[in-house]
Amino acid sequence: MKVNEIAEAISGEILVRPGMDIELTCAFAADLMSDILVFAKPQMLMITGLVNLQAVRTAEMSDLPAILFVRGKYPQESILDLAREIGIGVLISPYTMYETCGLLYAAGLPGLGEVPTVQQA
Repeated sequence: MKVNEIAEAISGEILVRPGMDIELTCAFAADLMSDILVFAKPQMLMITGLVNLQAVRTAEMSDLPAILFVRGKYPQESILDLAREIGIGVLISPYTMYETCGLLYAAGLPGLGEVPTVQQA
């Protein structure tokens, strides 16, 4: 799914276009950046409500092409500047994380499927 299609499916807005016109093949939603790092896959859309520089750095480290911020949270200009600098797309959704994910799934963007059970210490 292209960035334009994602924005349209969620009535969202593209704030920064990704460095390349890429097809996003799946999505993962989390506010814990450690979860993003563990489950990152190529061409994955990162969905989060954590709007800070750490989110952009996490996407960069995970080689993710785009971040979708939920709950109508608009990032500060420093976050958008960093995303532009490293070529990561930024979108915003006016919906909650749950509703945003549901809309994207209904539009044809899958999640990661079943993930392994993790034993918590």
